[in-house]
Amino acid sequence: MVTLIGWRALRGANYYSYRPVIVLQVDLQEYDEVFTNQLEGFTDTLLELVPSMEEHRCSEDEPGGLIRRMREGTLLGHVIEHLALELQYIAGMEVGFGKTISTDAPGVYQVIFSYWVEEAGATAGERAIEIINAIVQGRRDSIDLEGIIRELEDISADHYLGPSTAAIVEEAEHRGITVLRLDDYNLVQLGEGKYQCRIEASITSRTSMIGVETAGNKKLTKQMLEDAGIPVPKGTVVRRVESAIDDAEWLDYPVVVKPHDGHQGKGVTTGIGDQADLRDAFARAKAVSEKVIVEKSYAGNDYRMLVVDGRLVAAAMREPAAVTGDGEHTIQQLIDIENRNPRRGYGHEKVMTRLSTSSVTTFLLERAGYSLATVLPDGEVFRLELTANLSTGGSAVDVTGTVHKANRFMAERIASIVGLDIAGIDVIAPTLEQPVKKVGGAVIEVNAAPGLRMHLAPAQGEPRNVAAPILEMLFPRGAPHDIGIIAVTGTNGKTTTVRLTAHIMRTAGYSVGMTTTDGIYVRDHLIAQGDMSGPYSAQVVLRDPLVDCAVLETARGGILRAGLGYKTADVGVVLNVQPDHLGLQNIRDVDELAKVKAVVAEAVRQGGTTVLNADDAACVDMIEYCRERVIFFSLRSSNPVVLEHVDRGHTAVVCEQDYIAILENDHFIPVARVVDVPLTLEGRAVFNIQNALAATAAAYAHGVSADEIRRGLTSFLPSPLQTPGRLNLKRIAGVDYLLDYGHNPHAYRALLELVKKLGDRRRIIVFDLVGDRRDEDFEAICGLVGPLFDAAFIYEAEDLRGRAPGELMDLQTRFLAAAGLDAAAIERATDESDAIRRATANARPGDLVCYMTGRVQGGIEWMRDCEERARASAEAVAVVTGTPSAAAVGDA
Repeated sequence: MVTLIGWRALRGANYYSYRPVIVLQVDLQEYDEVFTNQLEGFTDTLLELVPSMEEHRCSEDEPGGLIRRMREGTLLGHVIEHLALELQYIAGMEVGFGKTISTDAPGVYQVIFSYWVEEAGATAGERAIEIINAIVQGRRDSIDLEGIIRELEDISADHYLGPSTAAIVEEAEHRGITVLRLDDYNLVQLGEGKYQCRIEASITSRTSMIGVETAGNKKLTKQMLEDAGIPVPKGTVVRRVESAIDDAEWLDYPVVVKPHDGHQGKGVTTGIGDQADLRDAFARAKAVSEKVIVEKSYAGNDYRMLVVDGRLVAAAMREPAAVTGDGEHTIQQLIDIENRNPRRGYGHEKVMTRLSTSSVTTFLLERAGYSLATVLPDGEVFRLELTANLSTGGSAVDVTGTVHKANRFMAERIASIVGLDIAGIDVIAPTLEQPVKKVGGAVIEVNAAPGLRMHLAPAQGEPRNVAAPILEMLFPRGAPHDIGIIAVTGTNGKTTTVRLTAHIMRTAGYSVGMTTTDGIYVRDHLIAQGDMSGPYSAQVVLRDPLVDCAVLETARGGILRAGLGYKTADVGVVLNVQPDHLGLQNIRDVDELAKVKAVVAEAVRQGGTTVLNADDAACVDMIEYCRERVIFFSLRSSNPVVLEHVDRGHTAVVCEQDYIAILENDHFIPVARVVDVPLTLEGRAVFNIQNALAATAAAYAHGVSADEIRRGLTSFLPSPLQTPGRLNLKRIAGVDYLLDYGHNPHAYRALLELVKKLGDRRRIIVFDLVGDRRDEDFEAICGLVGPLFDAAFIYEAEDLRGRAPGELMDLQTRFLAAAGLDAAAIERATDESDAIRRATANARPGDLVCYMTGRVQGGIEWMRDCEERARASAEAVAVVTGTPSAAAVGDA
């Protein structure tokens, strides 16, 4: 039986596709080497069950391609992929991308397919597996395909945006404005960071709470409009039915009864002509609101006028829900027939709501002497509701082009009086082609958060794109909407480059949000601690209203686990690609790892820039994925890749004549002397020269001037404050301590080149091995450490990542000894704290202790404790001897 091991959703651009995809981990078990043409009747049974599978093109790129593949023979994982797509498509979700790939585990495959609604996509994958199992096990009759489709439709309906929100979102995406859903309903962020606006249906960030409260208080609204000379119905507010009866007689029937605090036409009854009907209407209104409005009824059509940002943008005439008799069908049958109209759906899922019956319908049936079983005469129209709200099944006719200028002015004035940026104004009048006052009409209500779908897709008349003026109000033409995003990936140097780039951007005046493996920072404040280099953290920064520039560390793990946390970046930086994490998450070699990193290089906005390392062959090859401008950086201005790139009129950032410099348009633009950049330790830390080059390229690509970049480079220090756990070098009591995060052979090689430049002296190292790396990686690290150090203090982390206790230290000992380190100089510690304690006790003035730790904060706290103890010890000696204490702590 085919089994589902697990699944994950990649919500952003990812290793497989730009689209969001579901990745199923599927075990074919006994069907691993069984092809579809070996399963008797399988293809025909599936095709009989889901005939539309015939249309799938597959690799042959023509209809019927998949079925031909199945008849020739393909694995079940491939069929699951296509079936999961088809189930979603039948349920109304347009999807199409899919692929199936093998893994290192026998019989286990990754089935990848696009989705529209995440939960629906995952469910479609699970149901596809169930269907395949039922077919191969001869249980075809157990498959309830209609039930599966209904399930997917229900899931989809629960997650789809309402029509008003969806229209605004669609218009925003058309304008290139980033859209972020903030919940599973209709709360949406448009734009990023400080430029963002939020909407929920037609409520916006600019909507006045006082305006909403005013519109919701019908008595207050009517009084304000009446005071402003706008025609409104006479009426009163009552709490008791007896008062309603008295006031209706004073107003003179017919009257309207409605809830004081209602909306969407709930509890509203119009055309009440006698006391009996009034009592029923009062009860319906009272069920919605404690207070009830009784007002004079006006004859005429029901109109909705939509005002956005002080301007009338649409008007519609609304018709209550109704059916038209044909002399053959009952009223209930006519309702059922109309509900088959594909334009009608549940709630707000489609442009028109399905017809239904209510207490008002019962009231109208009784008044007409009908029932739902009555056969309605041919041509007779029977109204199911008294109000013309779309939410109760009503329909709309666009009349925007015929609205009299006096009525336009009136509507715009009303929105201003009530104080709403978006207002729906309800009018009863014979026509809007003449002034409402002249034809005896009245304004009966003002609505905050008016529905848009009657204007977007009227039953008759011209559709109006009312989302466009809403976007123009929120983001006037030319106004910024998305913040600058600089995304950085690579095997090594990501955190340092991100921190340096963020520092440059802050120096240039930006309000920066930053994600790193240490945490999330906003304006230099740590707001969340831990490894925050994944997509969730990026979303936190993009949602923060204080940020106008995001600098995002974008790690391999996050890309593979959930895709990118942003759609596209202004600048995508790839520092290097080195063998690390191989064998994890189905990434087997450096070429596949490079494809993961290339997601960042490729996901760049139109007009953006990709920054690539010209000294790294894998990075150079990524230029084929880049659609926008590319800036190369290199330690050598003579690099052939750089020379060719600059000759073609492009930009490069290089180390030339001991300067970090920009080469552009035949110009040599010096930025800063390498020795003046503290991060490079006077040029000895070559890997940090590379990081500085990358940060310079990223900032320059984002429009920062060379002078501003220079200020940033020269004011950024390799310290626990600015680069925690990265090249933190400190002298304590005569011993130099070097704290670093290096964890793979490439990082160790770069760091140990620096160690050699720090002088020939006794060297001690404290380090461990990460259990999910390959043995060959361990051997490479120990091969670098062994010849250079005089003593090693080793330990194992609490999380062994699949290794047996003691296994990692056994490997360390064996590989260090093989590399030339005396076995007597290798000490095993019980844990990390014990290891650094022993190393500190063993160190003598003049020694260098390299402390390699992934527990960055713990390492920094240890270093601070050492500093405090050294100071206290020096002060104690000074007190005893009566001589001033020499500095016990300082920069190495």
